[in-house]
Amino acid sequence: MKYVLVTGGVVSGLGKGVTASSIGLLLKACGLRVTSIKIDPYLNTDAGTMSPFEHGEVFVLDDGGEVDLDLGNYERFLDIKLTRDNNITTGKIYQSVIDKERKGDYLGKTVQVVPHITDAIQEWIERVAIVPVDGKEGPADVCVIELGGTIGDIESMPFIEALGQFSYRVGPGNFCLIHVSLVPVLNVVGEQKTKPTQHSVRGLRGLGLTPNILACRSTKALDENVKAKLSQFCHVPAENIITLYDVPNIWHIPLLLRDQKAHEAILKRLDLIGVAREPDLKEWTIRTEVCDMLHNPVRIAMVGKYTGLSDAYLSVLKALLHASVACRRKLIVEWIAADDLEDVTAKEAPDAHKAAWDLLKGADGILVPGGFGDRGVQGKILAAKHAREKDVPFLGICLGMQIAVIEFARSVLGLQDANSTEFDPETKNPCVIFMPEGSKTHMGGTMRLGSRRTYFEFADCKSAKL
Repeated sequence: MKYVLVTGGVVSGLGKGVTASSIGLLLKACGLRVTSIKIDPYLNTDAGTMSPFEHGEVFVLDDGGEVDLDLGNYERFLDIKLTRDNNITTGKIYQSVIDKERKGDYLGKTVQVVPHITDAIQEWIERVAIVPVDGKEGPADVCVIELGGTIGDIESMPFIEALGQFSYRVGPGNFCLIHVSLVPVLNVVGEQKTKPTQHSVRGLRGLGLTPNILACRSTKALDENVKAKLSQFCHVPAENIITLYDVPNIWHIPLLLRDQKAHEAILKRLDLIGVAREPDLKEWTIRTEVCDMLHNPVRIAMVGKYTGLSDAYLSVLKALLHASVACRRKLIVEWIAADDLEDVTAKEAPDAHKAAWDLLKGADGILVPGGFGDRGVQGKILAAKHAREKDVPFLGICLGMQIAVIEFARSVLGLQDANSTEFDPETKNPCVIFMPEGSKTHMGGTMRLGSRRTYFEFADCKSAKL
């Protein structure tokens, strides 16, 4: 098994997930089988209970695992089906070590970060890397591992120590480290600054990991003299320094990597030059070019609660984008905060209320995504009512589908107090109820999640026919 590790430096949010996905795609285009692992240094055992404002959306896998949104990027780019074990968190590792200690597996030894936690991390990586995720038999050729957070964070230290040991153990021909860093441009001078990357690489090397490839995020391509300087101070060959400059859409990133021969640097490091072929990205290139050329707009109103952060609805956005490209339309998403549609806002902030309704009325389609809690529910119900009465295409996902049912029950069936038992446990007309396995006390992993078989008691009902 060959391993590619992607780390990040200077600041968070540089696009490590997209970079790791693009590297995986490039290697797949070279004829290799690829799997992915995401390491999140936070203590949560999964992403299920985290606020979308804090960490973007929770991505739900086929096995019901609630994981980091980057696993969604991996699945979309690589066309694979991952498992909950492909997302490692500090909480999961500590929990597994404590469980072992309670069972007596450590034979009375003092349980420590080194070697017990670090060994557990390495064992987890090796165990998950060989699980096939592309529907074929046997393990993949390459495992792309993304380490979340930024080099220097306290919580990622055990992982860096473990990965340092791991790189030594598997040997240089089986391990390639790609460090994603920032090369900022100071507006006043217009000069690309290398110092943040130098410090980041120095910190990484001080922790026992040496980057083989530098992927530098910048507004524009790196100047040759900047590359030479980075090469000199970071001890990375100039041909192994890649620029990931700003592009119109993220589908360009694999093409950027290919054009700068990133695959050759990785394959050389992993002794795969004779095994892999030249990357075939014809279909990918066509899709990317089509996306850039679209100009006939389609406006979709996204009526949600977390509209301040588009990452909160990342999978929904990507699904809309894929659909709009297939229909040769340029997607324009109109973000509408659900509570801006409500009558209370009309009194307190009439301008926001009018702006929200103007956007809703001008939309070609309305999408109400999932959410928790009763804030904004009334606004979502009003959006569903508008869609039904004006015959506007409407899609309700999760809570969005539930509020459509509530709206229909109230407006069409005349059940004025129709509601979900989540919002009103005493409602006389409960049209949405808690599922038997749903917990009202525990929040994590108690919903019906993932790809699951549903059994119909009556074969001739509408749901079964649909």
